Amino acid sequence: MPTFQYEAMNAQGQEVKDEVEALSTEEAISKIRNMGYFPTRIREKGARRTGKETAKKAAAPKQRRGTRGKVKLKQLTQFTRQLSTLQDAGLPILRSLRILEQQQKPGTLKAVCGAVADGVEGGSTLSEAMAKFPKAFDNLYTNMVAAGEAGGVLDLILNRLADFMEKAQKLKRKVIGAMIYPICVLFIAFAIVMGIMYFVIPKFQKIFADFETDLPAPTKILLAVSKWISEQWGWAVLLGIPVALVFLLRLIRMSETGRFVLDTVSLKIPVLGQILSKTSIARFTRTLGTLISAGVPILDALNITKETTGNEIYRRAIANVHDSIRKGETFADPLRKARVCDSLVTNMIDVGEETGELDKMLTKVADNYDDEVDVLVGSLISLMEPVMVIFLGVICGSIVVALFLPMVSLIQGVSGGK
Repeated sequence: MPTFQYEAMNAQGQEVKDEVEALSTEEAISKIRNMGYFPTRIREKGARRTGKETAKKAAAPKQRRGTRGKVKLKQLTQFTRQLSTLQDAGLPILRSLRILEQQQKPGTLKAVCGAVADGVEGGSTLSEAMAKFPKAFDNLYTNMVAAGEAGGVLDLILNRLADFMEKAQKLKRKVIGAMIYPICVLFIAFAIVMGIMYFVIPKFQKIFADFETDLPAPTKILLAVSKWISEQWGWAVLLGIPVALVFLLRLIRMSETGRFVLDTVSLKIPVLGQILSKTSIARFTRTLGTLISAGVPILDALNITKETTGNEIYRRAIANVHDSIRKGETFADPLRKARVCDSLVTNMIDVGEETGELDKMLTKVADNYDDEVDVLVGSLISLMEPVMVIFLGVICGSIVVALFLPMVSLIQGVSGGK
């Protein structure tokens, strides 16, 4: 068996020089790390290659195709749950990753899983290997894995992480589900109105031209709109407005001030603003509670949480909390001064600080707000149904009235002539 000479640093920062027998450089690095050392130089006896180059090349994971894409949250949740089960069964992490790689369908997750396994085989920790693929494993994921590795409870942390992602996915589906109904109704209504304006109204215009009478104002407006849509590319303008609006909103959100203004306005929209507010609170409290329970330091947990809130107002509030704790102050006071959360949230956080169970209190707040989002989403759907009916009724009624007003005038003229 080949013998490798190495230089490494121990836990106290002292340099260690020794030899180790291994079949390959990767196995040698793995053995050195298992002894509690961090290898800085390694080479096989008799090899001409410099030690730094050998260690660097061996430690780097093999390049694989298809690792740059984004992994779907549902796939990542399933992967995390399976990895937690394998770790709980006592399998080595490398063996667990290889098993999951074989089970995955061809795609980004399979390639990433294989690349992470290559990194672990090369001597990296699981969190270090995962951090090389930020599109698949974000800061929240890698920091929780690192905390699980440091505490020796990786299986428990992965299980908590899977629970967190499942609840986050469920909350996202609720909000998206509430938007599907009104969007579908508006799209169908738009298609119907465009069809009437493009195909039906021009035929009535020819009929009205034969009347040789002065048309009522509503009819003139309807005919002008129909002409603009059917003959002057008005339909293209109407289709382009939502696209331009989405592009403009994304452009505005590129700046911190723009995000703050848009989030402020969105939170003031009736019902929808409450849903967005409670969703943001549920997200940041669950994220922070999960990180703290995993053993991540509070300041690091706050830095991670503020980047995952998805709302600039709450991001700034959490940044103020971070600065407050760094100065030795409390968690609840700056959050209370920001006035972005109900008194229930700040009071429960205050109690959590006093009792030393902040993570549990944050999780309870998240559960409570998840339930409130359920109720608000149901209320929004119930509210949207009559609003959509009234909206469609007003549009269709206006078109019918504008079309029949000239006929009524014509009938009255004929009756008067007799």
